[in-house]
Amino acid sequence: MNEMLAGNQIHLLRNGSAYFPALAAAIAQAKHTIYLQTYIFEVDAAGNLIADALKAAAQRGVTVRVLLDGFGCKDMPSDFLKAFKKAGVQIMFYRPKISPWSFKKNRLRRMHRKVAVIDEKIGFVGGINIIDDSNVPSNLPPRVDYAVQVQGALLPSMTVSVQKLWGRIKITHLQPQTIDINNDSPKTAKNGAINNAQKSGHKFVSAAFILRDNLLHRRDIESAYLKAINTAKSEIIIANAYFLPGRRFRQALIKAANRGVRVQLLLQGRMEYFLMLATHAFYSVFLKSGISIFEYRKSYMHCKAAVIDNTWATVGSSNIDPFSMLLAREANIVVQDSTFASELRAEIMQSIHQESVSVSSQEWLKRNTYKRTMSWLMYGVVKVILGVIGHSNER
Repeated sequence: MNEMLAGNQIHLLRNGSAYFPALAAAIAQAKHTIYLQTYIFEVDAAGNLIADALKAAAQRGVTVRVLLDGFGCKDMPSDFLKAFKKAGVQIMFYRPKISPWSFKKNRLRRMHRKVAVIDEKIGFVGGINIIDDSNVPSNLPPRVDYAVQVQGALLPSMTVSVQKLWGRIKITHLQPQTIDINNDSPKTAKNGAINNAQKSGHKFVSAAFILRDNLLHRRDIESAYLKAINTAKSEIIIANAYFLPGRRFRQALIKAANRGVRVQLLLQGRMEYFLMLATHAFYSVFLKSGISIFEYRKSYMHCKAAVIDNTWATVGSSNIDPFSMLLAREANIVVQDSTFASELRAEIMQSIHQESVSVSSQEWLKRNTYKRTMSWLMYGVVKVILGVIGHSNER
């Protein structure tokens, strides 16, 4: 599943304003099966658009299976769920039993990935939940986030992934297993997508569908990052909303900067959760190593993306923090293509130059005593939480 495969069309989608119409259009054209996995499914304009498309598909005979995270969707209204089920949409919740008083692994092991696969022919992967871009506090501009639309050689593995997870969760819910009856096998779906792309003249790229779970793919996403960082020759650009890397990741970035690679980090500048203060814990060592840090201040940044040497790029759901890297189910697409990488790089650089504030090394080290102190306190809290549940991000 981590293998780079040629023969893919990968289209970058910036924000829900591009993602939701593309997803709704694909759902509207579905003939056989729709799988949707998301951490949050909000009842707002975006949520209603996708919900209506899913219900319409189910009513015309398409098998529609929606997997929601039990924590991310814990407040979903019962009427909204009833409308889904009445239309024939199959819905299950990943780990629906949550306790606010427990730090057990099961509570923190969330289904954080955002994946959709339609008819084994078109897929979507990214960081965008089913929630309106403008669903942000204080009337701020829409949040920034990314997803990709995928066609071609990756669809068979994406299809197998969503089917397997649905089947596993169905077993835990004590429901009988069913077999998909589909006119297109994964091989047929792959070849059909490639043939259609050839007729349209669209460019193919090499890409990989990379998962993180708690069984066979515990460190796959982190390993993909580290491999690219360790071989970087000129530039590393990372845009990540929740950034608290482990020791190996930190050392890889510092070593890259020391050998002359330009390293730029675009991080969230607005605090959504108090634990995000821990992100600042490594500002000092990064800045001293010549790594540039920019804080996105225009609104809320939710993206998890990177571009290395203008040829390697990734977009997905995985943050670079211990909760994503050690506990959650995540999914990223890695693309090896200069055209796609250049497009994503231009997007991130626009955010850096027009919507962000540079963190000055001199100012941070001399004037931010309070922030630096609080960041280490919060980092200690994160370490305690991870220690309680039996994990550590220092490895």
